[in-house]
Amino acid sequence: MPKVRYMFLWWILMVLSTVKAAAQGPMIRNYNVKDGLANATVYAVVQDKEGFIWFSTPTGVSKFDGKRFRNYSKKDGLTDNDVVKLAADSKGRVWFFTLNGLPSFFWNYTIHTSQNDSSLYVDARGKYMQYMFEDYAGFIWFLNTDNRIIQYSGRKMTYDKLGARPTDLFYFLRNDTIFKPRQPYFNLVDLSDIDHPDQKIENTGFPLDQAVLERTRKHPVIIVDNNLYTYSNKEAVCFFRGSDWGIRDEISNICVDNDNLWIGTPRTLYYLKGFFRGEKKPVKLLENHYITSLLKDRDGNIWITTFGDGVYYIPYKNFYFNYLDNTNGLFSHSIFSICKDEKTGLLLIGQNAGVLNTIDTNNQFRQFNLDTTSGRNSILSILPYRQNEMLIGTDNGLFSFNTVQQKKTLLKRVNTLKDVDISPNGKIRIAAKNQVICGDDYTISKKEELITSIACINDSAYYVGTDAGLFYSDDRIRKLKIWTTKPAFDLSIKDLKWIDGELWIGTSDHGLYVLGTDHSVITHLSTADKLVSDICQQLYYDGIGRLYVATNKGVSVIDVKTKALIRNITSNDGLMSDDARSVYYQRGILYIATSNGLSYFNDAKMPVDTVPPAIYLNHVRYGDSTYLPGKQFVLMYQRKASFEVEFGAIAYDLPDLVEYQYNFSSDTSSGWITTMSNIVPFPDLQPDTYQLQIRARKYKSDWSQPVVITVTILPRWYQQWWARGILILLGLILVAFVLRDVIRRIQRAEMRKTEYNRRIAELEAKALTNQMNPHFIFNSLNSVQHLIMEKEEKQALNFLSDFATLMRQMLNNSRKSFISLEEEIAFLTRYIELEKIRFANVFTYQFIQQDDLKDYTIYIPPMIIQPIVENAIKHGLAPKNGSGRLEVKLVLREDMLYCSVDDDGIGWERANEIKSGRLVKHESTALSVIRERLQIIKSFNGNVGKLEIIDKFKSGFGNKEGTLVEILIPIVKML
Repeated sequence: MPKVRYMFLWWILMVLSTVKAAAQGPMIRNYNVKDGLANATVYAVVQDKEGFIWFSTPTGVSKFDGKRFRNYSKKDGLTDNDVVKLAADSKGRVWFFTLNGLPSFFWNYTIHTSQNDSSLYVDARGKYMQYMFEDYAGFIWFLNTDNRIIQYSGRKMTYDKLGARPTDLFYFLRNDTIFKPRQPYFNLVDLSDIDHPDQKIENTGFPLDQAVLERTRKHPVIIVDNNLYTYSNKEAVCFFRGSDWGIRDEISNICVDNDNLWIGTPRTLYYLKGFFRGEKKPVKLLENHYITSLLKDRDGNIWITTFGDGVYYIPYKNFYFNYLDNTNGLFSHSIFSICKDEKTGLLLIGQNAGVLNTIDTNNQFRQFNLDTTSGRNSILSILPYRQNEMLIGTDNGLFSFNTVQQKKTLLKRVNTLKDVDISPNGKIRIAAKNQVICGDDYTISKKEELITSIACINDSAYYVGTDAGLFYSDDRIRKLKIWTTKPAFDLSIKDLKWIDGELWIGTSDHGLYVLGTDHSVITHLSTADKLVSDICQQLYYDGIGRLYVATNKGVSVIDVKTKALIRNITSNDGLMSDDARSVYYQRGILYIATSNGLSYFNDAKMPVDTVPPAIYLNHVRYGDSTYLPGKQFVLMYQRKASFEVEFGAIAYDLPDLVEYQYNFSSDTSSGWITTMSNIVPFPDLQPDTYQLQIRARKYKSDWSQPVVITVTILPRWYQQWWARGILILLGLILVAFVLRDVIRRIQRAEMRKTEYNRRIAELEAKALTNQMNPHFIFNSLNSVQHLIMEKEEKQALNFLSDFATLMRQMLNNSRKSFISLEEEIAFLTRYIELEKIRFANVFTYQFIQQDDLKDYTIYIPPMIIQPIVENAIKHGLAPKNGSGRLEVKLVLREDMLYCSVDDDGIGWERANEIKSGRLVKHESTALSVIRERLQIIKSFNGNVGKLEIIDKFKSGFGNKEGTLVEILIPIVKML
């Protein structure tokens, strides 16, 4: 809020005789361009239905809530910046009268013109509106400068509503049962109404009767030159003649304020206090100011607009106060003491420079110079002394003042006098800077402490306050003694008062203490107990149970009996300053002397504004968007966006003391949150519905009814339930596709496994075919035949039996993927035994098995070792001259079975040389099948098999002959 200027304007009586006191002037506040007003020239003022004050200027209009101006111009929607008049209707619309004649109004936070509201279109025909009326149907009627009537129904503008014949203002004034004027007065050249020649024009004398005041409230006022008339369809009554009141200028505007009348002219503002009660006390205010309009708002405040000097504002409560300072009769605005003689009614006001002002019952001012010494010589104390005599203490002396003769007498020169008190029987005690003076009897010096105050207990005993504590003395001991308390009272003391056996102590920085006769602290009051300040400057007892504590921040009133605070009085309540120095009370009037003048008022009728302020919304922001005020907002969620509400309260008196409270349903804090700011941000609101409540209160008022705003933050599409459903569905579909892919992979793996099994089966069949070597079967059968022919029938039968068992075992093993190592060894043993019989036992054989193999059950693929054994017997041992040896070795190597088939036959290369082409092919086929089976087994379990054929003679085994075949076979091992 821009700093507000306070002006103390003198009130001057219209008729001056002798030197008399000026009437007591109010405090007037000025608002100008520096405070936010659109222009220093203001044409008109009006208050709308909500309570806002509007001002029209040459550069737009200003809307005021008591603290902030909101200005509107053409860029905000006005048809023209030069707005010459304003009017407010019953629906809350504020109409703007501009020289271009185009109608416009402000309503629902928007300026309505023909550009955005087709109902306002009208052909102004070069004329502008000058008067506005409203009928009882709510229709608006305008009279323009061409005396044409324009009606606004809310739907359209109708030009020449009553026909093409011109009319005048009297048409509306005569039909006062239909039309209600939207302005309080009209300026006319005369009262001649050609359509109503029988209109009565009467004059009324002064003082006025009550009926005249009632007429001004019911009927419009007509201003003709400097005379005022109340006008009805029956008669026009003149109730004010400017010439009778010394007003020579033409009256431009008026305002009726209860029993008071305000009159504005191009030169001066006149205040006729109590005019309608018959009082004749005109006062000039704002001399040399062109008064353009006057308004009394709904709170009783007076608004004065001027041409070039902005707006002046007089708070309603200032009319309950009387003010005196150096602008209206006093020597100085700095006042130190105040007292009034009950018998003569003479008011005595002590100021600096040793000046005493007196005001008698006839409001006559007189001025006396008591202390004429150089330096500081203020009048610090004024006390009733003897009949028609006052005792006055100044910085440098003690004086008596006769209130009848109004004469001063010097009683005693005192250096740096601080306080004076009088005992019940009239003994004078003086507290000076470093001494206590007890009349002419004796003086007590005290150089260690600064003496500040004195209070008489009786005619002989008294207390003395210093900057270091409390002292006691009497006429017997005649010296200052430390007054011991429990605990010791050693605070800096400013003033003392002895009241009904109790000592009241005002301190310099610890508030107020009350001490009893038993040397104990009865009560301590400070700012914690709502005392207005802890810095006490003076204590005053009114004799009827109330103690007044004058402080640097106002005055606190204490009930002496209950020791409770009654109330505080500050500049917020109407004092000229918070720096209160002295207080005096008499017959319901409270006088308070301050550093900025004297305030006095009826203590029982002190105004207190308890009506809560009207609260309003200014605008709402969400993210980068701004919205007009409303009760409900539905907004789309914005990530990390702040929801911000700007609001205000309409309060013209002490707007800086307005407090706000808000409550947000989503806020986890309990209760109302108090703030002085008019902007409340809520960052990052999540999608939900919220309720915001805002309320306000003025100085000493209750809280207003809260304004409730409902805010719904809608989720984005991806936060909607259907979007979430779609996302869930898409997720399920994705999972289904993944599962489908996994299943397909498993199925493909199974298909590969089936294909591998099929190929293994084919290979096993090939291996079986290879094992069922036709030569072996043929030779075996020849051997059986030879045995039978040799009559060795039993041996032939055994051979056939073993051969059949071998064939059966071969067929069984070929159907399995894995067989145990024991089964494989048994199969190989039977096979080798048959081969030995067939080849007439030309070789021996041996199986070497690792001991660790006995701890496990080992499973290997069938038909892997047998083809290698067969090759060793058939191609290595059989062609050898002499007997041979065959060794099969089995060793466990981690997860593989190492098998070696070692023979001492003719060797691999020699065997190949003597083989026929058919046998080579057969052999190659058998070995390739083994290698293919090992590769297929690798694709199943990842273990890599190995087949290696070594010719021992060629491979560095010395002179050893034969072939060594090594094979690593994947196995399955079980405990």
